[in-house]
Amino acid sequence: MYSIGIDVGGTFTDFFCFNQSNQKTFVYKTPSTSDDPSKAVCAGLEALLTKYTIKATDVSTIFHGTTVGTNSILEGKGAKVGLITNSGFRDILHIGRHQRPQHYSIGQEIPWQNRALIERKFRKTVNCRLDSSGNEIAPLDEKSILAHIEFFKENSVNSVLIAFLFSYRNNAHEGRVLELVRDQMPSAFVTTSSSVSPQFREFERFTTGAVAAFIGPKVTHYIDNLTLNLKKICQNAELRIMTSSGGLATPEMIMRHPELTLLSGLVAGANAGLWLASKKKMKNLITLDIGGTSADISIINDGQLNEVSSRNASISGYPVQLPMIDIHTIGAGGGSVARVDAGGGFKVGPESAGAYPGPACYNLGGSKPTVTDANLVLGRLLGDRILDGRMTLDSQMAETSLKEVSLTLGSTINQTALGTISVLNNNMASAIRSRTIQKGIDPRDFSLCAFGGGGPLQAVGVAEILGINEVIIPQNPGIMCAFGLLISRVEYHSVKTLLMTKTQFNLSTLNETLSEMKSDLTLIFERDKAETKLIRFEAFTDLRYVGQGYELKVPLNSNTLGTEHLEQVWDAFHRQHKQEYGHNFLSADIEMVSVKLKAHIISENSSGALSFENSTDETVSRLNLPNTNVEFSIDGKPQSFETEIIDRKTLAGGAQKAGPNVIYQEDSTIVVPPGWTMSVDDDLTLRLKKLDNNNE
Repeated sequence: MYSIGIDVGGTFTDFFCFNQSNQKTFVYKTPSTSDDPSKAVCAGLEALLTKYTIKATDVSTIFHGTTVGTNSILEGKGAKVGLITNSGFRDILHIGRHQRPQHYSIGQEIPWQNRALIERKFRKTVNCRLDSSGNEIAPLDEKSILAHIEFFKENSVNSVLIAFLFSYRNNAHEGRVLELVRDQMPSAFVTTSSSVSPQFREFERFTTGAVAAFIGPKVTHYIDNLTLNLKKICQNAELRIMTSSGGLATPEMIMRHPELTLLSGLVAGANAGLWLASKKKMKNLITLDIGGTSADISIINDGQLNEVSSRNASISGYPVQLPMIDIHTIGAGGGSVARVDAGGGFKVGPESAGAYPGPACYNLGGSKPTVTDANLVLGRLLGDRILDGRMTLDSQMAETSLKEVSLTLGSTINQTALGTISVLNNNMASAIRSRTIQKGIDPRDFSLCAFGGGGPLQAVGVAEILGINEVIIPQNPGIMCAFGLLISRVEYHSVKTLLMTKTQFNLSTLNETLSEMKSDLTLIFERDKAETKLIRFEAFTDLRYVGQGYELKVPLNSNTLGTEHLEQVWDAFHRQHKQEYGHNFLSADIEMVSVKLKAHIISENSSGALSFENSTDETVSRLNLPNTNVEFSIDGKPQSFETEIIDRKTLAGGAQKAGPNVIYQEDSTIVVPPGWTMSVDDDLTLRLKKLDNNNE
């Protein structure tokens, strides 16, 4: 039987196929279809099966990462959403909190005000109220609710959020309104704040709900349509979707909770980086995933992926209360457009040429100069070897696209191309600094793991800017996210607000809460027809000193907790607070804010069995190409070097070569500049190292 990971990017859709019987693996890439991502998914799947003579009935599981929800938020193209909330709180989504994204800027953009997810005319209120303990103060006025529903129907509202104060304590009012809306608007997407985020902080909870409602119709339509189309190709395959927390979920769960997909796909690459770090016994690793449209950065520190803290979790500037891996994304990729702005500054990105028409060298109608065009002009891309010859790049079109910018800058085409690469690399280096140096982490203590179609092209340039002396390139970097999907596991989360202080702590309440959460998550897995004996739990708590506004996440024992365990938890919080802020208050009272439980199913695809080593394609003949001249920047000046062109399939474990060389393969191209060496590990991973290994 086969498992297939499918990752949809802005430019390419990637496939990684694993044969569970003999552990052989196969890879495939195809251009993405921006109008409907499922077209590329289905067409590429059929092409993969045909190319490698795989029976469709032998595919057992398909793992998928999608950007449909993320793009809806980024582009502001979501549903027409209606809100039903308490009287007096109509504008909570607009007002937000007193904190602004940039405290001292007078011209800043505030997303929830400038790009409201729910128009004011569609925010409706109803008389009802709970107190802070969840007790009813004022009953629900159902008559007014029915009037609001009629208004929504008359105005073609296709998504509804129900959000009441203190619903995380008691969701009865939200639940009743949910029933009424679904009865009267059966085709609409409907959700509640207590179902998407059962936590205190009403603004963040309401915003999370608004995000879910905004993307809900698009995501559910996409998943529903994809499920049907995949069943037509692979009748026996079960579909699993990547979530922002790094786990997998069923299509049914995603259609109920589309907000879980906000970082879907991106997280798969981070998971793959963590897998590689573990395999290589590397504690510190920076992952750099460069595609056609964007670059995604994650930090593996002391063997763990960084998670987004509760005070920083957001998507496109909108605060969200969701478990998320800390991934920083910038508009920098192979399709990033180079231009001269109105002030005469040379800029690269965030505008992208995308998959269609794409860079000028694609010869599909695009004319704007891009990073891909620059790499082709410099000789770093082999125009006739892309996707193993299934795609050809036009170097003349690339030069033509760069000519206008060159004339504006008063430089040669090659100088402009080198400048394009330099600006892009500096943009990515700055993004990495924001996740390392600004958080007290020295990037020089890390290796850089580069993947995606463009990562190996740019990696060394980025590493040199940061003072990093080692770059790791996995065997199939261009499909790393698709691979990451296969090593991920089905995972669900539960959270409950408690609000108990150390001095007035009720241990029984905590244990009862954990037990209830375990039961709730177990029921979800049973609904998914999963083996409950394979469930593993991890418990955490959010703690703060009494009076503080934000919390730190501390691990808990997921089994029954005793007094001795609590003392360990308090001590861990003190240590973490000092590490985070440089100080702690050992005599201060501590407040437990919430309890979080993560449950996952042990993956059937053992991460130990999965490997790139058998990835092969014997159907395409591979030619050794003669050396060619490639342009590099040496001390800021362009210089041409005779460069060896290498087919990566010819590199065996133990091989070593000094740069410059260009290494090509089906899914990516690797550039090793002068002053760097390349060596091949036994598992065929490439290590690029700077010749001078001092860290000055």
